[in-house]
Amino acid sequence: MTAPAAQPESILTARNLTKEFITRGDGAFSASKNRFLAVDDVSFTVPTGRTLAVVGESGSGKSTTARLAAKLLDMTSGSLEFEGADVTNAPAKDLASFRSNVQVVFQDPFSSLNPKHTIERIISAPLDYQGITVPGGTAALVRDLLDRVGLNPDHAQRYPAQFSGGQAQRIGIARALAVKPKLVVCDEAVSALDVSVQALVINLLRDLQKELGLSYIFIAHDLAVVRQIADTVAVMSQGTIVEHGSRDEIFTNPQHPYTQTLLSAVPRINPEWERKRAALLVAEHGRADDAAAEEEGVLA
Repeated sequence: MTAPAAQPESILTARNLTKEFITRGDGAFSASKNRFLAVDDVSFTVPTGRTLAVVGESGSGKSTTARLAAKLLDMTSGSLEFEGADVTNAPAKDLASFRSNVQVVFQDPFSSLNPKHTIERIISAPLDYQGITVPGGTAALVRDLLDRVGLNPDHAQRYPAQFSGGQAQRIGIARALAVKPKLVVCDEAVSALDVSVQALVINLLRDLQKELGLSYIFIAHDLAVVRQIADTVAVMSQGTIVEHGSRDEIFTNPQHPYTQTLLSAVPRINPEWERKRAALLVAEHGRADDAAAEEEGVLA
């Protein structure tokens, strides 16, 4: 019997990514151009089956970095490898495969979901775009995906406005899963949600990672959220990565002053209370999650 091929340690490797934007001057008749370096010589890896969190304040370049990693933006310079293959200047046929393997969940679910389309059409759109035929039919796949993300499969013919923010983000996650990606880029995917709903979506992402072996790039500005999901953390400031390490290294022994400043702004919780609460959630995990989800309407 042939042994299964070993997975690469890193699913995605970015080297020296740089992105420069050029804008025109403010004057109505000005021909001058301004250059803005949004991402400056950024390198990182995403471990296979793990989560890399990229954190920083607004304007730090983290979302631009995410879009470069997903090839939604063209880089000014640098290189990108996916599963060991260079995709920096990949031809269209290879890029189609890359887009099946790398999907994005955006910050505002309602702005990324077409309000005029049913949920079934929204979730199946990536399949139609890439010309993928699904055994058993698209409708059956959509129902399965809705069930997988904790939504009622019978609601496939509803429209985005009929769902809450947390539900809408679950729809965005289901759409991302439709083409069976290996890497999902979550660009501030929970920042627009209430704290209680954030926890539900993060738990969903973690469960899907365990179930499907997904890798994540998780973009965030909230270190309290990052601590719940990240395996490794890259801290960005002014377009560069100022610190990079494991979650425990970053949170227990931050080296860069900027990282220390970010951590100092994280609200502190009584550790004894937090320990007891964690134990309670473990003991009652299923009931607690279902009750919270039902309260929000997720399982309605």
